[in-house]
Amino acid sequence: MEFEKGQVVLSKAGRDKGRLLAVVRFEKNKVFLCDGKERPLERAKAKNPRHVEKTALFVDRSSMETNRKLRKALKQFTDLKG
Repeated sequence: MEFEKGQVVLSKAGRDKGRLLAVVRFEKNKVFLCDGKERPLERAKAKNPRHVEKTALFVDRSSMETNRKLRKALKQFTDLKG
């Protein structure tokens, strides 16, 4: 499963189930995710790629500079989700 930096994913398992998160980096069998609030950029959450669902949405690289910008970028997608 290939991921791209800045891609928005939906968590399918764990405490953050149902939440949108942004991919900050990825390795062979781990995806590191942040949302800017519960998971700030300084301590990304490592998840198994099988526990997230890819979306066609992306946040700008500039939105991933600070937690505030990341929260704002993800909020626009959360509003679309319902």
